[in-house]
Amino acid sequence: MRLKAGRPSLRRYTALFDVPPATGELSVTFLGVSTLLLTDGESAILTDGFFTRPPMLRTLLGRIGPDRARIGESLARAGVSTSSTTGDTGRLEAVVPVHSHYDHALDSAAVAERTGAVLVGGESTANLGRGHGLPAGQILVAAPGAPIELGAWTVTLVESHHCPPDRFPGEITEPVVMPTKVGSFKCGEAWSVLARHRSGTSALIQGSAGFVPGALAGHRADVAYLGVGMLGLQPASYIEDYWAETVRTVGARRAVLTHWDDFFRSLDQPLRALPYAGDDLDVTISVLSRLAEQDGVALSLPTLWQRQDPWA
Repeated sequence: MRLKAGRPSLRRYTALFDVPPATGELSVTFLGVSTLLLTDGESAILTDGFFTRPPMLRTLLGRIGPDRARIGESLARAGVSTSSTTGDTGRLEAVVPVHSHYDHALDSAAVAERTGAVLVGGESTANLGRGHGLPAGQILVAAPGAPIELGAWTVTLVESHHCPPDRFPGEITEPVVMPTKVGSFKCGEAWSVLARHRSGTSALIQGSAGFVPGALAGHRADVAYLGVGMLGLQPASYIEDYWAETVRTVGARRAVLTHWDDFFRSLDQPLRALPYAGDDLDVTISVLSRLAEQDGVALSLPTLWQRQDPWA
């Protein structure tokens, strides 16, 4: 197979950046990769909270850890309240990494510490929190499939899989002290995150393009935030199964694609797609556009930093 040079152009997909801006209090803000801020203006939850985004050479050859300045700047821009600032998104109830790879969970414990939020996940994520020094009362080890009440939100973590290949498989069995090597961030438990607001509005956050067949049966969500990292390298049959096991199963009427941006690039620069060497967004959008049209589902890309209403 001939490897393609370069990366997909986002200009080809301008029309897909069509999630309506939020006009009410309920909103979702995309903050890169699979970091999403869901809020009603008083109560909020955050998936991942990955803001440091260290460059490639440091990630591959050095040691990485949370960049407190970048985290602070990102939280302030997103309007998240911290111990020293008051934002417009209300209280951050929880930080929920979709799994424990560094591009999801590197900053999660630091964000929880800074905001007073609870760090929610499996034992692997809990060990990242313990290594950071979070108190036990600020770490919640989730039981798969059990609803968790978090302010105005009910969050249910359903067991899932990472998109193949998982370059750092396994569990984190001891507290991790940062900075550390990237290989310390083993995947751990991978989740489908179901978030339901007390108003009845709901969303599925599928942070990685993997799935457990049948795991989401019986669950419903109005909107699916669909992680597509490495999905474009999979056979078309896998992409079709992924859509069926997520968007189609939960009955979502809009699918918003995440985890397509180059996470070695800082958030103060315009987003760009991952290079073809790591993914092929063109293939992903080609297949998913066909499936979305077939199912009558709106297919969208989110706009960085913008409060949006995917339910509109």
